[in-house]
Amino acid sequence: MAIIANIFIDQGTDFSITVDVTDTSGGALDMTGYSAAAQIRKTYGSSSVSSTFSTSIAEATGQVTLSLTDTQTTALESGRYVYDLNVTSSGGQTTRVVEGQAIVTPGVTR
Repeated sequence: MAIIANIFIDQGTDFSITVDVTDTSGGALDMTGYSAAAQIRKTYGSSSVSSTFSTSIAEATGQVTLSLTDTQTTALESGRYVYDLNVTSSGGQTTRVVEGQAIVTPGVTR
């Protein structure tokens, strides 16, 4: 079961967050051979993707970093969105690790 964590994204800036992925005993999951995918959509039922995170995996420490560029966050209108992060093992098992609201706050400086 995924944890729920809301994130706040400042419009017009680079955004990055690191997620710790753990095994059933609470230790860091060895993510060798894993892939990750994460998206933002306006609602859970939206057919269009608002933005796709770049992902990088630190295999030994079980960490996944999600990133958006300043260009990507500028393209997002301010407001509430939903997001999630799925990881897929080398054996093809996909697990949702984290999900929640992504709140995009408007910027002033241009």
